[in-house]
Amino acid sequence: MTESPGTTYADSGVSIEAGDRAVALMREWVERARRPEVVGGIGGFAGLFDVTALKRYDRPLLAASADGVGTKVVIAQRMDVHDTIGFDLVGMLVDDLVVSGAEPLFLTDYIACGTVVPERIASIVKGIAQACAEAGCALLGGETAEHPGLLSPEEYDVAGSTTGVVEAEKVLGAHLVRPGDVVIAMASSGLHSNGYSLARHVFFDQAGWELDRHVDELGRTLGEELLEPTRLYARPCLELVDVPGMHAMSHITGGGLAANVARVVPASVSVSIDRSTWSPAPIFDLVGGVGKVARTDLEQTLNMGVGMIAVGTPEAAARSLAVLAERGIDAWQCGEVSEGGEGVVSLASDYR
Repeated sequence: MTESPGTTYADSGVSIEAGDRAVALMREWVERARRPEVVGGIGGFAGLFDVTALKRYDRPLLAASADGVGTKVVIAQRMDVHDTIGFDLVGMLVDDLVVSGAEPLFLTDYIACGTVVPERIASIVKGIAQACAEAGCALLGGETAEHPGLLSPEEYDVAGSTTGVVEAEKVLGAHLVRPGDVVIAMASSGLHSNGYSLARHVFFDQAGWELDRHVDELGRTLGEELLEPTRLYARPCLELVDVPGMHAMSHITGGGLAANVARVVPASVSVSIDRSTWSPAPIFDLVGGVGKVARTDLEQTLNMGVGMIAVGTPEAAARSLAVLAERGIDAWQCGEVSEGGEGVVSLASDYR
């Protein structure tokens, strides 16, 4: 067939060469997020994971989770800082597995962008890989898709899925929670990856603030605060799974504290959480104060300073607090489980 100077794929806005360069740049970081069970490297059509290690389980259950980062990616794009958003993606994924008692094994990511800028894609993947290494799971594979016309050249979105494993008899959940159990709160690092549509509306649309605005209450710029990465709880919480008397955990994401705790307690109990046991970070007061947002709406949207909850016997709680302190996680007893109440979770008192 005779070659003719016609339309090319690049003319439509898609660059094969840029995609190849992005893969080359990210290879180093992906290699750092390996586990011994990973077979081969990146570049194949699918990632391979040797599951013969599961033979040591009596009844292994696979746990799976899929999620994205949401509109927090807008902050990363506007600040042109792309190597932290991966921590938000990994946090949303692996910490959903941990609440069931599952150990995250591997993760795959998906990046959709308007234009592949190799250095930017590699920076995103760098953050994902670093977070995977911190959480103890492998970055097994992923996909970068160029969507010109659908996304602007500077826009991108990230999503992923993860798989973990737990011994059937060690699964945590509502079936174990009993009256007399206590509730342990683990501090968040900030907004994490939820409520950014509200925060952006308050600060940008209503107040007209800029990301480079220094906010005295925060001790840094608004952009630096909003880009604070999600705290990863996977490894410390996996240690709690083996604490006798540990019954349930809850990842505090969209819906807020009460709604997420209600997902892991039975209808035969009620839970009372004492707000006076902690003081939310200044960013939460700022969202409410600047936007005149009612506390009910704040608590249904934001984590209010608590990123993860553990529920267990008083003895398990005492041991868990010691473990978390050793791992550098600020944690405290914030509530208790009582008989009756149809699974209602109530928030009492006021914040410190």
